[in-house]
Amino acid sequence: METAVQTGKENAAQQREQRPVRHRIYSPAVDLYRKEETFYLYADIPGANEKSVDISVEKDILTIKASVEESPVEGMNLLYSEYGVGDYERSFRLSDDIDVENIQAKVKNGVLELVIPIRKGMTRKIEVKSV
Repeated sequence: METAVQTGKENAAQQREQRPVRHRIYSPAVDLYRKEETFYLYADIPGANEKSVDISVEKDILTIKASVEESPVEGMNLLYSEYGVGDYERSFRLSDDIDVENIQAKVKNGVLELVIPIRKGMTRKIEVKSV
């Protein structure tokens, strides 16, 4: 009986080792601001750099993807970790008044900044009259 239980545990451990490791995908926290005719989107993507970030717009969907290497510090042994290894992905639906061709992006210290311009002339004020 004891051997069967041990064998079962060993088989389970072997199966876990043989399974492909699933890479976690995190949804980065974002802040969105507007100043005049421009939106500013800030996304937390710790561990990612400009080479590992992919930003695309397909139809009206803006998608942010970022890959993170498993070991951000080479030559050191990890002693404790609260930061999970994985990638980032988040999508946003854009309105028709966004100037998709002029979106700019930069990353610094694990924060992605997107500058999203609004097409000029797309916002118009409507006068309200009393009757």
